[in-house]
Amino acid sequence: MPGSLLDRSPQLDRERLVRELVPPPRFDAERFSTYRPDPAEPSQAAAVERLQSYAAALDGGAPRGWFGRRRRPASGRGIYLDGGFGVGKTHLLASLWHDVPGPKAFGTFVEYTNLVGALGFQPTVEALSGHQLVCIDEFELDDPGDTVLMATLLGRLADAGVSLAATSNTLPDALGEGRFAAEDFLREIQALSARFDVVTVEGPDYRHRDTVDAPPPLTEDEVASAVDREGGLLDHFVDVTRHLSTVHPSRYRAMLDGVGAVGWTHVRPVTDQAVALRLVVLADRLYDAAIPVFASGAALSDLFPAELLSGGYRKKYFRALSRLTALARADLQ
Repeated sequence: MPGSLLDRSPQLDRERLVRELVPPPRFDAERFSTYRPDPAEPSQAAAVERLQSYAAALDGGAPRGWFGRRRRPASGRGIYLDGGFGVGKTHLLASLWHDVPGPKAFGTFVEYTNLVGALGFQPTVEALSGHQLVCIDEFELDDPGDTVLMATLLGRLADAGVSLAATSNTLPDALGEGRFAAEDFLREIQALSARFDVVTVEGPDYRHRDTVDAPPPLTEDEVASAVDREGGLLDHFVDVTRHLSTVHPSRYRAMLDGVGAVGWTHVRPVTDQAVALRLVVLADRLYDAAIPVFASGAALSDLFPAELLSGGYRKKYFRALSRLTALARADLQ
């Protein structure tokens, strides 16, 4: 019999937050050699070549000092992968992480801000400043606090010689636009932008190259049957949204430990932005763990209404829709 997400309320584990700064399980085996550039999009093959050169420089390009130890550069220089949804930016970032010797870290933007919230700013700097490489997936600035925090954190890490790599759907000098008074934080945004060389990755969403629309909603009985397996969860969609408000987003990964499938009944469009943003984080964690999603009610492609899809967080919402619809097809392929 399926379980319920409502029974899962993990406690904060600070050591786990640091330990799990690695690529999601779906990217364990991915390397540059497994990335398939679209022949119609030359920027994709160019991005692979650029990142391979960057990895080689980090691996063997630094001069060595006493006893053959690699000297760390005086100031790290970053690579910033800019592109639309589903062009393989996370695959490329994970491939870079796998290619570069440690110590190293890989996490989403949200995971790093959560790390600072859990450990404190200086302990986070100390935990990461000895790293060769820090990878930041889904880089975005949603509020003034994050802007100042990340500008300061990345500045401290770069000054310590840590190399940085990031992915985003927004060019670095346009971060924050439409979310807050970004013009009031131009100094911080420009400081962030100056630390990266931008590599553009163009192309269509690979998750939907063969099919565009989400699969049609299932019946409630079909959802229940689909998640009647080990690790299956079955919940009313409204109950899920309410439960997410009781669990800090930093714990969503732990909340999905051991989950094999997720079923939602009575899915309906979400109009409240706070609820929608929590669903975005959940969608990211579901996608990271490759957990299939089965749903009845409204189509997952209709989860966010037009007013949200045209607002400042639209790129987050479109990414979530792309990932949820891919997960909804996972057991259909």
